[in-house]
Amino acid sequence: MVELMISAPASGSGKTVLTCALLGLLKNRGLDPCAFKCGPDYIDPMFHRSALGVDSHNLDLFLSDEDTVRELYRRYGWGHGSVVAEGAMGFYDGLGGSTDRASAWHAADTLGLPVLLAARPKGASLTLAAQIKGLLEFRTPSRIAGIFLTDCSPMLAKSLTPMLEGETGLPVVGYLPHLEEAVLESRHLGLQTAGEIENLTARIQRVARTLDDTLDWEKFFTLFDRRAGWETPPELPRREQEGIPVAVARDEAFCFTYAETLDALEDAGAELVFFSPLRDEKIPEAACALYLPGGYPELYAAQLAENRSMRESVRAAASGGMPTVAECGGFLYLGRALEGMDGKSHPMAGYLPGEGLRKERLVRFGYTKLAADTDSLLFRAGESVPVHEFHYWDSTHNGEDLTSLKPLTGRSWRCGFVNDRLYAAFPHLYFPGRPVLAQRLVQAAKLYRKERSHHE
Repeated sequence: MVELMISAPASGSGKTVLTCALLGLLKNRGLDPCAFKCGPDYIDPMFHRSALGVDSHNLDLFLSDEDTVRELYRRYGWGHGSVVAEGAMGFYDGLGGSTDRASAWHAADTLGLPVLLAARPKGASLTLAAQIKGLLEFRTPSRIAGIFLTDCSPMLAKSLTPMLEGETGLPVVGYLPHLEEAVLESRHLGLQTAGEIENLTARIQRVARTLDDTLDWEKFFTLFDRRAGWETPPELPRREQEGIPVAVARDEAFCFTYAETLDALEDAGAELVFFSPLRDEKIPEAACALYLPGGYPELYAAQLAENRSMRESVRAAASGGMPTVAECGGFLYLGRALEGMDGKSHPMAGYLPGEGLRKERLVRFGYTKLAADTDSLLFRAGESVPVHEFHYWDSTHNGEDLTSLKPLTGRSWRCGFVNDRLYAAFPHLYFPGRPVLAQRLVQAAKLYRKERSHHE
């Protein structure tokens, strides 16, 4: 059983390309890999799933506690021949950038994972050794087991390897040279999604073939082949045979959905029914609850606006009391209008009063906690739930039903629309971290179905 985390001293060091190439290579070798991503990132797991057909899930130590992260790792890693977790940002960069909480190191230490450090040696040689030694000594244990050189020529790798091994005591496991296939396009929320990059699967396989030649497999298996800890299967929740239908928006405009959140809904008794606000005429007939996740509605604002029957269907469902959860992009879709990338305002569902407008920079970013004053669909008075917020669009009416609190700075603001049938706000929820949220949504859906049956 191969297990490792791939991390780096900083963003831009080639973690995602190395992770995807290694996953592709392990798959080609019949080692049945699965993947994890540290932090709240939606896009990197899309690369793992869409381009490689590899299971991928998030591990987040702010949105969930350590025991939950261990359970998720075991649940989704079980039955696979190899597990590769990708870190976020720099190795020790955690909550607020000033603590190691929820960092890649925190996840590796919580799970006991050995770490392969992706180091890009541009403009440094002996200084790179000093930086790596600093990473080794900054926390104990560091969990760093080996070094991998990214965007590094064969000649430079040959020169650096003995020096780095001598100075740091860590083996250099391999290198990747500069490859045009490894350059991935970005946009305002990070990398483009996997479905938008032309020939992505073929590009990753090309990098994987190169990696097969440049990875020292003997060192790799010596460091990362671990057999203990997987002797017994994890205990999974018992699901109902016939679940309550929950309509989940899923297409190019609404693609930011945690796979674990969907599983949490099914664990709570939901039957997920997927639909496309871009192409379908209306939400599924049997739906007893509605989930509108985040994504890129601003890229498809004109197309969403043209689908008038869907906008009317969503507005009618929410207005009629169907339990509705709408976060970030889903929240914008529930509003009156949304400014698209073309600079024009396009009509949306019209259930909420706000209009979505483009801003020049991130409006609100990072981890926060939502505090509730009153009982509502998902929250109870006095509860505080960890969430994540990341968007370049804002609304003219963000709501005032909840308090969002930054955990380190204490900065707070009012946000969101909630009632006994609604959660609509920018912050992204993570149901596995608070399974009761999924349970409350499903219970509300059951009540809605009962009410609807009485009226029919």
